[in-house]
Order: sequence, then C-alpha cells, then structure tokens
Amino acid sequence: MSLIPFSLLAVSESTAASDVGFGAFFMLVMFILGSVWIGVLANRATQKGSFMKGFFLGNRGLGAWALALTATVQSGGTFMGFPSLVYTHGWIVALWIGSYMVVPITGFGILGKRLAQLSRRTEAITVPDLFRVRFGSPTLGLVASLFILLYLSFMMFAQFKAGAIVMKLAWPGSGVLAVSEDQEPFLLTDKSLEQLKEDGVPALVVEKLSPVVGKGFRSASELTEPVKAALTAEEFTTYKEPIIKRGTQLDRLYIIGLLIFAITVVGYTLMGGFLAAVWTDLFQSVLMFFGVLTLLFATLSQVGGLENATRKSLEHTGPGFVFGPGFDPKAAAAAPTATASAVTTHEFLPLSLAISFFVVWVWSGVGSPAGLVRVMASQNTQVIRKSIYLLSVYNLGIYLPLIVICISGRALIPNLPTSSSDEIVPRLAIMTTKGWPGGSLVAGLILAAPFGAVMSTVSSYLVVISSGLVRDIYQRFVRPKATPQELRKAAYAAMIFAGVLSVAVNISPVQFLQAFIVFSATGAAATFLIPAVMACYWRRATVAGILSSMVGGASTVLSLYLIGILGIMPTQPFGQLTKFHPYYLLNVDPFLWGLLASGTFGIVVSLLTTPPDAKLVSKMFDAEPVA
Repeated sequence: MSLIPFSLLAVSESTAASDVGFGAFFMLVMFILGSVWIGVLANRATQKGSFMKGFFLGNRGLGAWALALTATVQSGGTFMGFPSLVYTHGWIVALWIGSYMVVPITGFGILGKRLAQLSRRTEAITVPDLFRVRFGSPTLGLVASLFILLYLSFMMFAQFKAGAIVMKLAWPGSGVLAVSEDQEPFLLTDKSLEQLKEDGVPALVVEKLSPVVGKGFRSASELTEPVKAALTAEEFTTYKEPIIKRGTQLDRLYIIGLLIFAITVVGYTLMGGFLAAVWTDLFQSVLMFFGVLTLLFATLSQVGGLENATRKSLEHTGPGFVFGPGFDPKAAAAAPTATASAVTTHEFLPLSLAISFFVVWVWSGVGSPAGLVRVMASQNTQVIRKSIYLLSVYNLGIYLPLIVICISGRALIPNLPTSSSDEIVPRLAIMTTKGWPGGSLVAGLILAAPFGAVMSTVSSYLVVISSGLVRDIYQRFVRPKATPQELRKAAYAAMIFAGVLSVAVNISPVQFLQAFIVFSATGAAATFLIPAVMACYWRRATVAGILSSMVGGASTVLSLYLIGILGIMPTQPFGQLTKFHPYYLLNVDPFLWGLLASGTFGIVVSLLTTPPDAKLVSKMFDAEPVA
C-alpha cells in the first residue's frame, strides 16, 4: 500500500466513524439464543447427580477443552481495557501481559493436581467448603465465604455495566463506539450533533460545540460549563435543554441493554448452573479466538505489515511507543516538540512494575475463587495436564494478536484522544471489513466477542456467589437440614437477587470499573493463594495460621489502595492513568506485598499455635488404605 492512500485513510477514519450497522446486533441476538440453548442442555446434564454437586460443580466432569478454555480470567476487559492500554502506551504492554502466557504452566502445574485431589478427599463443592473440611473449622469457611462475596460482587457489578454498554454499541444507529467499562454518562458525539440539527438547532450553533465532542463528563452540570463557554448567552439559554438531552449517554438504549443482558445471563445460569457457565464460556472462547484472528488479518492487510505499522505508529507518537517504559500521551500533548526524555515523564511500566505484573497475571487468575473452582471440577489429573498445553496456546493466540492489532490501529487511526482509546477495536472492525462481502456480519462477529466474554464471566461469578450464600452460609448456619428442593429454591433466589442488585447499582453506574476489576482480582488472589498452597502442601498449617494469612493479605492490598486513592502519599509518575489507583510501595504492585504479608502471617502464626489434629492431617495427606 502506498503512503498517500494510507495517510488519507488514517486521517479520514480517525476523524469520523460509522455506525456498527445491523451485523453486530444480529450476532448478539444469535449469541443470546445460543446461550439459552446451552443453558437448556446444561440443565439436562445437571440432573444426573445431586443438585448441589451438579448445579455448583458440574458433577466434577470438566474435560481438557472445557477446563482449558474456561479457566481463564478473560472478561470484557480483554476487548476493552487491554486494547486501550496497547493503543495508548505501545509495545511495552506486551511485557505487561507477557506472563499470562505461562499462567497454565505455573498455576495449574503447582496447584492443579493437588487441589483437585484434595477437593475429592474433602468432597468439597466450594472453596470455603474445602477450607472448612480441610482444617475442620466452620469459622474458617465463613470468613472465606465473606471474602469471596466481597471481591466477586465488585467484579460482577463491573461486568454488568460492560455488558450493557456492548449491547448499546451494537444497537443499529446508536452512534456509540466506545466499548468501555468507564464510559462517562454525559458525552456529545458526532451523532449527537447530527441529532441536534434534526431537533432544529441552527448549524452555526452546532459547529460551536465541536470542541466539546468526545469529552466525557460525570454530570449534566459538568457538561454545561464547556457548552456555556462555547455559546453566546442567548444561544445557551435557548438551546441548553436539547444539548444536554442529546449529551446524556445514560439513555434508554443503555437501560434496555442492561435489562437484556441481565435477563439473559441470569436466565441461562439459572437453568444450567455451573455447566451453563462453563459451556457458554467455551462457546465464547471459540468465538473470541476466531474474531481476533479475523481482525488480525484485516488490520495487517490494511496497514501493509507489522513493520510498516510500527514505523507509522512511531511517527505519530514518539520513541516511548516502541521502547520502555511506554509512551505518555499527556506529556506528548503538553510538549509536542520536547525531547524523548521529556515526552516519557509518565512511565507506564518501569522495571519494578514489570516484575510485579509478571507475578500478578500468573497467580491472580489461578488464585481467585472462580479459578480454584474450575480446577476442583476437573475429571482427573490427565485432564489438567492436557489443559495446560491447550490454555497456553489459546492465551498466546488471543493476546499476542491483540497487541499487533492495536499497534496497527495506532498507524491506521493515529489521532484518537486518550479518553476515546477504548474505541480502537470497534473502529478497526468496522473500518477494515467495510469492503468485504458481508462485512457488517464479520464486524458483528468481532464485536460480539466482548459481549460473550462479559456474559461468561458474569455467569461464573453468579455460580460462585450463589454457592457461597446457599452452601456456605444458608445450609451451614441457617438450615443445616434443608431439603434438595429447598436448596434449589435458595440458589435460584440468590442468583436473582444478585442480578437485580447488579442492575440497580448500574442504573447510575460508578466510575473506574476497569480499575475495580484489577483491584478485585489481585485482592482475591492475595487473600486465597497462599492459604490454598498451605492447605495443599503444608501439614503443619493451622486454622489460626490460615485465618491470619487471609486477613493479612487482604488488609495489605486494601491499605495500599486506600493510601493511593485518598492521596495520602505523593502521586507516583507511573502505572495506569486513573484516579482509582494504589500506592506502589517501593514501586512494587500491592499484590506482591499482599502475598508477602499473607505468607509471613500464615507461616509464623501456624508455627506459634497448636499443631492440627494428626488424624485429620493423615486423612488429607497420607495414602488411603487399599480395600
């Protein structure tokens, strides 16, 4: 491709964008119907065993493919936050996510076999079940349940908003392109300006609003200030109401999308429980894989190869986009003629954080309750061994292409503002497939992937939260002799309650949801990883040691986040550009400090307290006698 057409294409596509058309909406409808069908099939499969084991653990029947492609921590952020980071900061994000390729080898290899074996010996259905029986302590099981409910509630609220926004994006004619979990509720778009003209606002007045387009605001009053500055007093008084109305993004499409998403995901999870979550996750994983590879081919064909993409991206940004510690768009905008050292004053990934995230991504997924449950549900050791290879290849086939896609995106669409960088995937999907036969459907396939990712993630969280409420609290402490029919009703009620609560929270959604996801994932892993390792491999571990390990890891991460959010310590010039951020003690992510505290408290307190019962330890660790 010659440079002249390439440049014209980049400029034209970066300044205007088309609606997604009917392709994405059609694909989402098909995905919803497919998910309901999967829920029906899963419901039949769960009838083969007891309700509790079938509904919450799938009768321990996960095969290698199901375990590999559903044991990931991929969610809406895979297509939302991650592409935005690559587009904004450049190649350094490859190092940020690099350890994700070895998650199966380390996580499954170290914890998988022993955890699955221990869950069978204890007959545990949930993670709190495992801790309760392993150490003979109802208190330990209750504390684990409360921590799980705390972390997964934050995660689920974030995913509900993401699902609603993806549905709104796919709605034909919505004019929304931001596949974002942090989209501001008040935003004037190019579509808004066209609608204002249709409302009778003079073209001259509409043109004055151009500087406000694309800038998000948290409230109507925040949007009013720049609008008032752009117009005369008379124009502002006359046209204020229609402008604010068209700038309100939290509209009926968002509410409709939220309700459709909630009804669908809660509905099929109610029908099939754990297996519905797993099978839908498998379906979504395949869809995402083909969508990513299709977009990879489309973008590389458009940009003329990876080398050309990198060179063009470098021209549009600066050396930080290709080299560490990452490109800083704010510094570049403030001093466009400055030297390279001045441009990279905000370091996205200094060496200390690179080391931190190598640990974070390896263990945050496997150490989370949802990840532990998937391993507990595997058929046998051979299945876990096969899934290690499958998941390693799958992760490589998702994240490496996404990096290349977004590097190409910076070359093709160089001028997206930082606030709109989350639009890069839908813009590329529409732009690069526009001339293809059935291009709208292909774009729809690509854009349906994040919707499926969000749905499968939420269904997993619904199962874990419901099991925590029903199995670990209701059955253990409220109704120990509850019948299977009563437990079934309680599980359904818990899921419906969680869905209704998530909808209520997201009617007026909170900010910083992508950051909430990182906080919840790392907090959960800091709370449960070391206790899980101790439970699996250390005979001397005690109830007090495990309790102190959980509380120590959780409180350490929470404290460092509070210090960062409240601004108690000076702002640090690295990490993600968000207000919801932790304080990086010694430039290291809080997750590592959480692991250190969790391990220290667990070991020291265990050694200082009475050793566990020898018979209980023997039952968990020693070979069972031959019949």
